[in-house]
Amino acid sequence: MDGKTLILSGMALIFLGFLLVFIGTLVSALGGEADVEGGGVIMIGPIPIIFGTSRGAAGIAAVLAIILMALWLLAALLARGD
Repeated sequence: MDGKTLILSGMALIFLGFLLVFIGTLVSALGGEADVEGGGVIMIGPIPIIFGTSRGAAGIAAVLAIILMALWLLAALLARGD
């Protein structure tokens, strides 16, 4: 994959994020009610610190962190060329 493709896909993901935030704000402003939860993962070396506003949000963050670590490992092994 060349650099131009990576830059374009990164810009598309950023645009998608802005679009989702805009849609969420618009729905909220028009009187729609939503239950908002959040969570995240901070990686310090190999040790993940998982947090969330509820157990469900923290669980989803943990699953996504495991998937991202597996993808990173796969990319590292493919880049190594063995």
